[in-house]
Amino acid sequence: MSQLQNKVVWITGASSGIGEALAYACAKNNCRLVLSSRREAELQRVKAACQLPDEQVLVLPLDLADHDDMPQKAAQVVDHFGRIDILLNNGGISQRSKVIDTEMAVYERLVKIDYLGTVAITKAALPYMVKQGSGHIGVVTSLMGKFAAPMRSGYCGAKHALHGFFDALRMEHHDDQIKVTLICPGFVRTNVSKNALTADGRPQNSMDEATDQGMSAEECARRILRAIERNKMEVVMGGKETIPVYLKRFFPSLVHRIVRKAKVT
Repeated sequence: MSQLQNKVVWITGASSGIGEALAYACAKNNCRLVLSSRREAELQRVKAACQLPDEQVLVLPLDLADHDDMPQKAAQVVDHFGRIDILLNNGGISQRSKVIDTEMAVYERLVKIDYLGTVAITKAALPYMVKQGSGHIGVVTSLMGKFAAPMRSGYCGAKHALHGFFDALRMEHHDDQIKVTLICPGFVRTNVSKNALTADGRPQNSMDEATDQGMSAEECARRILRAIERNKMEVVMGGKETIPVYLKRFFPSLVHRIVRKAKVT
């Protein structure tokens, strides 16, 4: 029997991509699901596709930019299921623009959603986990949380910040039996590049070649749940794009040259 059986799993960004794939993978493990994103109609579609009893899936729309709304959302989850076993922080947005061209409002939005939104929802769920004496927080960051690449400066900054925050949280709440898994995927075939913010905040509306050739969302979700079940502190996943993670510590100049010249969009 899977360790995920009957667990209450709250997934952000659940209306598409990795989040949607995570919902289906959790459904196969007979989890009790909370599905969150901004698009309620798409969440209802995902709920129907999970093919679980109605009471086993809670559709909970939210916007990660609305930080003050998160305590109420966490309370709704606990009112419905009585607990929060696993929070999978997957929601977020990417970027494709040069530093010199990027408006400050774009950086502010990236930080507000990708970093502070993840912090806010985690802080809302954390007291319930501490009270129940257990909990697992999964954070889908990116390889961009481990090293940087051109055209993604604000996205990289937010993802690096997540690593610092959640490493500290893990230490502080070790004795409360709270586990944290930082998840660093490379290229995954989703709409992340189409939705990525450009210099003026408009979406890119095109698929990056590397993203289009990346791993499937289903494979990514399978690896994420395996890392959660194995209580991994951090997991890196992808193809050759993961190599700089291992090179950077000892050969930072080499990584700089490789990534600077690589086709990253």
